[in-house]
Amino acid sequence: MKKVNHSLLGGGGNALENRKLLNFWARFCISIANAITFLVLLYLLFFADVKETSRDLINILTGAYVAVLAKSTDYWFREKKDHEHEEEMDRVRNGADTKD
Repeated sequence: MKKVNHSLLGGGGNALENRKLLNFWARFCISIANAITFLVLLYLLFFADVKETSRDLINILTGAYVAVLAKSTDYWFREKKDHEHEEEMDRVRNGADTKD
């Protein structure tokens, strides 16, 4: 029996599980970066001394980032089809069909 070492970033298990795990971490890091960028824009807008012309640009960027955060929240909390899960189910079905 082959021993499999699992880690949070992949490297253990089969290729499909590794891809699922790496996709999760990539999406998670992008979401965190979006949230941090939004918080920095809010800080600049409300707490930093910024020239009036730059403040207009920060206002526009903050409004645009509201849509980015809405999309990110929608991704994490809506029901969705997971292509890796479907691929895994297909493999299980095909594997079960070949065993009969």
